[in-house]
Amino acid sequence: MRKITLLDLFTHPSTVKYLHRSGTAHAVAVAYYAFKLAAEKGVNPDLAAKAALLHDIGHYEWYTDGKWDYKLYRQNDIHAIKGAERAHRLLIEMGEDRVAAKEIAVAILLHTDSYLPQENLKLTPLQEIVKQADELDEEPDGNHHRRVISEEKAIRMVKELDKKIDDYMSTVENTL
Repeated sequence: MRKITLLDLFTHPSTVKYLHRSGTAHAVAVAYYAFKLAAEKGVNPDLAAKAALLHDIGHYEWYTDGKWDYKLYRQNDIHAIKGAERAHRLLIEMGEDRVAAKEIAVAILLHTDSYLPQENLKLTPLQEIVKQADELDEEPDGNHHRRVISEEKAIRMVKELDKKIDDYMSTVENTL
């Protein structure tokens, strides 16, 4: 049984603050992609979905003259560094397993190439899944961060994903 659900994370005041900044619709979509990829590859879908949901909570709003400035973002952003730290602190404070919290935070740290040279980096399966899930939902010029979803729909989708994770994990436990 999972100690912390996606809904617990999604409704936490810190998550609410930062998800609205980086795009709630994108975060929920990436969590779904991560669950699917994790289930296909035999990786813990709980960790993958949590990392995916929180992957952009380090975003800063890069604007020039009141408009989103994608070029400025790509040149100066370190959201994965800030997000990994925020996610780790949040998960530990909420009582997540410390090893899992670290794995989730490192997957968030390595989910993007916006600040790290990727040529020599060897990602773990969890890290690769979070990166791929994010890429599956990307739109040109960072427009995936501007998509809108109602709070009610987002909560409904997060609850559905929690159920999928619970069902998957109980099925896996029963086969062991």
